[in-house]
Amino acid sequence: AANEAYTASLAVSELLGCKQCGASRGQDEELGIRIPRPLGHGPSRFIPEKEILQVGSEDAQMHALFADSFAALGRLDNITLVMVFHPQYLESFLKTQHYLLQMDGPLPLHYRHYIGIMAAARHQCSYLVNLHVNDFLHVGGDPKWLNGLENAPQKLQNLGELNKVLAHRPWLITKEHIERLLKAEEHSWSLAELVHAVVLLTHYHSLASFTFGCGISPEIHCDGGHTFRPPSVSNYCICDITNGNHSVDEMQVSSPGSVSVSDSFFEVEALMAKMRQLQECRDEEEASQEEMASRFEMEKRESMFVFSSDDDEGTPARDVSRHFEDTSYGYKDFSRHGMHVPTFRVQDYCWEDHGYSLVNRLYPDVGQLIDEKFHIAYNLTYNTMAMHKDVDTSMLRRAIWNYIHCMFGIRYDDYDYGEINQLLDRSFKVYIKTVVCTPEKVTKRMYDSFWRQFKHSEKVHVNLLLIEARMQAELLYALRAITRYMT
Repeated sequence: AANEAYTASLAVSELLGCKQCGASRGQDEELGIRIPRPLGHGPSRFIPEKEILQVGSEDAQMHALFADSFAALGRLDNITLVMVFHPQYLESFLKTQHYLLQMDGPLPLHYRHYIGIMAAARHQCSYLVNLHVNDFLHVGGDPKWLNGLENAPQKLQNLGELNKVLAHRPWLITKEHIERLLKAEEHSWSLAELVHAVVLLTHYHSLASFTFGCGISPEIHCDGGHTFRPPSVSNYCICDITNGNHSVDEMQVSSPGSVSVSDSFFEVEALMAKMRQLQECRDEEEASQEEMASRFEMEKRESMFVFSSDDDEGTPARDVSRHFEDTSYGYKDFSRHGMHVPTFRVQDYCWEDHGYSLVNRLYPDVGQLIDEKFHIAYNLTYNTMAMHKDVDTSMLRRAIWNYIHCMFGIRYDDYDYGEINQLLDRSFKVYIKTVVCTPEKVTKRMYDSFWRQFKHSEKVHVNLLLIEARMQAELLYALRAITRYMT
């Protein structure tokens, strides 16, 4: 296939000719062939292309990861090219995703991809929708289903309500949601099928967060990934256009703002100082259980008032919205309109003691794969912070993870939630909440405005924490409801 592609590219070059490379045809002759070229510059709209690992320059470990990804997906997608900043996590992620989509399991292959489409569409993530539309058709899915959820089997339509609540307000999931799916007569789900579906839904809700949080660009062959507009620079070589190379002018990256280097440097120093101070306070005294509970409730209330200035309600495009119902249903903070949701105490139901074993029992080996992925994301560290080395970042990582769970009403009795306000500033909280709750509203300005002195690899690392904490939160609510139904 590689030889055929190379031969074809040579044939195109000879056919078209080129001013820079020596044309074989007359320079003034037009063939009327429209040649696509990339709209973006690299895998991410937020990260300069030169800072992302280029295919061909990877080491042996990363080359093996790329090969595995290509073998499993039939492509090397932009998500992989950004995640490879963290090879240990990427390996676990690819292994888990491959198992969910392609290995033996309760659901047929085309159902798996259709559920991925349904989940990604809830966040208007056309990037993931487009990828899985192609995969769905490739494994023999019925094209009519793609005309809208109402054209899919009733069994999948019934999953729409769970998809909706899980994506936007998982704290509202009850055992009644589970019962309606398991007792739908000829359209009913088995417990094993439902667990497989729940894992797929949470996986793709979270992956939509990563896609928007890291500004993943569409692949060149997908909608929004290419243009037929001629290049604006006169000395472009036709070979550059077809190969996806860009002019120097087009590759200029806009600066993240007028913040001086010294200002962002002092932000890092201030964060380091707070971490040291909190560690000293931990060693000196420990807050009472009542105080810890009070701090959690305060942080949960405060998280409701964290929102972006460009937080407006958008209407999803028709090509995405047809894959789900009730397009107006979105994220709502749980204490709005006087509604109170009880705190979810991890001590009563947690992933390690309850969720893990339930998933593994009904969908063997998947609990183990997910658990490994959670642990890698939570414990991943290079002991660096911006320009500093040999730093223990566990306090910061735990604050990020627990803040996300706090937004979902999930409380750890042994954690002092007062630390969150000390370690996470407002711009960072805005970014976290947007990526986790309304990822379709993430902007480059939000990405640039937090941790301005930190490397892009560290911001990608943050996104790994966000998506895994989100996935675990959704799973906890769904699996607890399944457990309650079973008992």
